[in-house]
Amino acid sequence: MRYAHEVGKVRAAERALMARLPDGTLMRRAATGLASVCASLLPRVYGARVVLLVGGGSNGGDALYAGADLARRGARVVAVVAGSKIHTGGLDALRAAGGRAVDDPGDEIEDADLIIDGLTGIGGMGALREPHATLAGRASAATGLVVACDVPSGVDASTGRVDGAAVRADVTVTFGTHKPGLLIDPGASHCGVVELVDIGLGGDLPDPDVVASRPTDVEPPEPLPESDKYRRGVVGVLAGSDEYTGAAVLSTGGAVRGGAGMVRFASVAHPVELVRQRWPEAVTTVVEPGSIEGVGRVQAWVVGPGLGTGEATEALLEATLGTDLPVLVDADGLTVLARRPELLRRAAPTVLTPHAGELSRLIGADREAIEARRLEHVRLAASRLSATVLLKGSTTLVAEEDRPVRVNPTGTPRLATAGTGDVLSGLIGALLANGMAALEAAAGGAYLHGLAARIASVDDAPISADDVVAALPDAFRTLI
Repeated sequence: MRYAHEVGKVRAAERALMARLPDGTLMRRAATGLASVCASLLPRVYGARVVLLVGGGSNGGDALYAGADLARRGARVVAVVAGSKIHTGGLDALRAAGGRAVDDPGDEIEDADLIIDGLTGIGGMGALREPHATLAGRASAATGLVVACDVPSGVDASTGRVDGAAVRADVTVTFGTHKPGLLIDPGASHCGVVELVDIGLGGDLPDPDVVASRPTDVEPPEPLPESDKYRRGVVGVLAGSDEYTGAAVLSTGGAVRGGAGMVRFASVAHPVELVRQRWPEAVTTVVEPGSIEGVGRVQAWVVGPGLGTGEATEALLEATLGTDLPVLVDADGLTVLARRPELLRRAAPTVLTPHAGELSRLIGADREAIEARRLEHVRLAASRLSATVLLKGSTTLVAEEDRPVRVNPTGTPRLATAGTGDVLSGLIGALLANGMAALEAAAGGAYLHGLAARIASVDDAPISADDVVAALPDAFRTLI
């Protein structure tokens, strides 16, 4: 796992460690790591043109000491001073190493081979003020490499929120632990490659606020020698209608490729016929609208894709959420839940998979506010709805109350195409039926789904939802 801690916890850990170290040790550790990464990015350090954007916080000091290190190795280093409270020790070190400080950068930013952003630190909140906003814009537009110190200036380190101008970095060098804003959009899109420098905080950090999975963290249940199709999990898929047949085929495909021992699909006649043709291994049942009579025994339900939002869907939700089985609700099912939230009062696991628009209806929040503050709203939803909430989007987040939020690292913008959410629903449903806990199934499903999309879009080719289904076995193989 990659662990991320919000600013208050990082500050507390830093204070505890600094109390045991000689003055300035922590900053020197951070600056040494920053300088090392910067040196590795340059074809050669000697003669390179390096510009430091220096604000009044600790990150400005980190940038100055890193600049001094690069200057001692022959780089031509210029610090652009933004603000009156500049770290004097770092500035003295830079000047002693042959660097210089200026108030007016002239063309230095545009001519630089490498720019180090130390304008603000992890405590920065809200929109950048001048001259920081202008300097951030110039750095982002420059042709040289941009390296952010701890967090790109203008990005809220705890949430990923961006209000106004912000530095767009090629590399972000962060210290001690990841910060949530480096992993969650819109902030994550400003970070480039994130490099973590160990400065010794580990023993002083509490439990993380956010975690991001690595391949070794995703562990779908493996079949045992005594396994049969029932022990591997039977998932019931209630999806599709005469109007929306594709949702039936795609959600069933996600479940079949997701490792379920058996998929039971139920719907009205036309979607059932299409699923029989595409997925003959699925056990299909034609049911009356709103009924689950005759579907058979399952270990988890997937309800919602393509069902419509009428009384029949409401009846299916009442029936499935009234059981003691895990239930995943997606798409049209979420729209119905927005008007029948009392259906969520249950003890068994419930997974909801909304995009921002669907979540706005579920919790009565503005869609734009959700997109701007994804972490805040997914936590709110998990608490208010008493469910595991997977918020789809440019950064997919999975939340349960009183648990670290999971950030999915594998997605791609090419998933923004019709039907991919249906595939995800079937996939997570299969993992739930296989016995995975709700948070693990949702986070693992999102990881595999995003990875399958990346595999399918090799050479940046456009993909369809069916391509994602086809690539799921290859995604699972990467975990072996």
